[in-house]
Amino acid sequence: MATASKIGSDRPVTTAIILAAGGDDESRELLHAELSDSTVAALAVQNLRQVLPAERIIVVIAPEDQRIREALGEDLTYVVQEEPLGTGNAVAAARGVIPDDTEQLLVTYADTPLLRPASLRGLLNRHNLKKAGFSLLTARMDQPLPYGRIERDSDGRITAIVEPEDLTSKDAGIAEVNVGSYVAAPDVLLEKIDDLASRGEHRLTEVARSFLGSDHGVVSYRIYDTDEVQGINTEEGLAQAADIVLKRLFVPKKDTDTTIKFGTGGWRAIIGEGYTLGNLRRLCQAIANEATRQGIDHMGVVIGGDRRFLSRESAEAAAEVFAGNNIPVRLLPDDVPTPLVTFAAPYTESAYGVMITSSHNPPNWNGVKVFRADGSLPLDAETDRYQDEANSLRVEDVVTLDLDLARAAGVIDETPLTDPYIDAIEQIIDWELLRGSDLRVAVDPMYGTSQLTLGTILSDMRVQAEFIHAAHNPLFGGIAPAPDSERLDTLKKMIRSGGGKYDLGMATDGDSDRIGIVDENGEYVTSNELLLLIYWYLHEYKGEKGGVVRNVATTHLLDRLADHFGEEHRECKVGFKHVTAGMQEIDAVLGGESSGGLTVRGWILGKDGIFACALVAEILARTGKSMSELLEMIYGITGRLYSMEESIPATPEMRLEVPRRLESEPLTHIGEYKIVDIVHTDGTKILLENDNWALLRFSGTEPVLRLFVEADTRVKAEELLSWLRGFVTA
Repeated sequence: MATASKIGSDRPVTTAIILAAGGDDESRELLHAELSDSTVAALAVQNLRQVLPAERIIVVIAPEDQRIREALGEDLTYVVQEEPLGTGNAVAAARGVIPDDTEQLLVTYADTPLLRPASLRGLLNRHNLKKAGFSLLTARMDQPLPYGRIERDSDGRITAIVEPEDLTSKDAGIAEVNVGSYVAAPDVLLEKIDDLASRGEHRLTEVARSFLGSDHGVVSYRIYDTDEVQGINTEEGLAQAADIVLKRLFVPKKDTDTTIKFGTGGWRAIIGEGYTLGNLRRLCQAIANEATRQGIDHMGVVIGGDRRFLSRESAEAAAEVFAGNNIPVRLLPDDVPTPLVTFAAPYTESAYGVMITSSHNPPNWNGVKVFRADGSLPLDAETDRYQDEANSLRVEDVVTLDLDLARAAGVIDETPLTDPYIDAIEQIIDWELLRGSDLRVAVDPMYGTSQLTLGTILSDMRVQAEFIHAAHNPLFGGIAPAPDSERLDTLKKMIRSGGGKYDLGMATDGDSDRIGIVDENGEYVTSNELLLLIYWYLHEYKGEKGGVVRNVATTHLLDRLADHFGEEHRECKVGFKHVTAGMQEIDAVLGGESSGGLTVRGWILGKDGIFACALVAEILARTGKSMSELLEMIYGITGRLYSMEESIPATPEMRLEVPRRLESEPLTHIGEYKIVDIVHTDGTKILLENDNWALLRFSGTEPVLRLFVEADTRVKAEELLSWLRGFVTA
């Protein structure tokens, strides 16, 4: 046997043999078939590389298939099986290249590329812990597959492996199968192979059977994800494997997957899984590296955090990383709204703003939003660079400076910026007008960060404001802090029971970048209606000429209003970074989304629920009309469209099947309604006549499928939503 250095001292040294010789030309050709962004054999080896280093992997190939070296890489060890005598013979062919220090051999196959690295590790781990002489991988299957069945005695010991052709009626109920991956000491395994070869038997299955009747302890490791067992021996099997690979892309990663992944509004993850201080530090190091490379490190960063668990600790940890990289830090004290950090980046002329928040996600989430020097969110190409570099960094690659040392050295400045932010809003909002309005509002900050800033603004404007849910509560009262109709029941009831006491109800989400409004009657005002009102007001009362930008899930009534004004309108992908980019392209006066985010030209390049609340108060004061009266007046200009939306859990199978059905069954009608066009700007948007539409879009931040519709009547909107629901769950 060849010689190699021993790896570690606490575990048996393992070498893997992966069988890639194939039984015939067809099976060998399938090894080179495309699967995901790889090939069948390459994917199998890729999984094995996550278990063992390349120098511990031996690939057995056929003489006529030398191209497999090019596909798999020259850092592996290759051996040729001269004659296709069977799988046992293939293992024996590797005899001369097995390193001398190998204590156990792992044998697996190149045509089972869906075996997860975790399953191979589980097999090795169980073999070692049980001090077994021979171990095999098994799985419980609920479908007939051409695998040997595992028979066990009453104590759970394996007594037989029954081949499919030998199954009898009494075996029909056996669901456990032999997957075909094995672990044993090399000398013992090769001795068994040689003994059987002398009797003309060259199959590894027979080798496994021979262990059952010997004194060697036999152990199994069971797979519970039966997709892993999918072998690729036919074109049909290849197609099924492709579906499985695609489906896996959409399975939420847990436990061992701690990679950083940016969505539409930053990086968000569950605390303790993806969101850890370690991951946060790596991300900040990547951003610090980018700032240094770009020569903007001297400009510094602004860092703030909201009221979530770990937000303050995270803000301080982030400050230590930037300080450790000689980048000045403005660390905002206490909790702050996200819009304040958006504002602070250009206000302080910093290279970046970093906000610790998970916005409206449930309380067990946290995350990071990164803002550029102008306060805008970076686009996908930029965030891809941050996340890719962060995920490649090791713990020792992160440079930090202790917080107290950084403070003492003056690298960290903790001067608050609340007053400059409030002053900037009050330069835009007509606060003198509001002072004489005698406006009365109820405010629900949803246990978030808007109480200080919004409370100060309303107080300066002499608006009588009564706050609820203003305490610091990281659990947000047990709900996700999103200001939608269902979560604002307390605010709605408060206004309804006030007997005309309140002119308006206002709400902001957990980090205060989204707005929710309840009218004087306690009725929820949708974000679509609010955008219409603000666009009309800016154009008609403020004299702000220009177009409007909305995302694909936002009302087309904005387009109608823009057409009425003779202005441009634009649709963009979901994600406020796309909204602000579109605003800059057409110099739009307003940009918004149906989920409650908006901004106006001349203010920050990001969502701001606090500014939006102040602007709505100004609208009521200047017009002297109630919210319901204003909306009726605007509908007199645009006509009515009724919007509805729904979110349903998005299974991996659904993510696979829905696009496939849309592609394979071209749609011409939704029920009786004719389809005008189908666009794929973001998700699948089905356009009907008269600005009616339906949208299917998988969320980029949550495992849900979002359904949106807009129609001439509520009944029609309900019909469209029902059709979508039926289509995706059929």
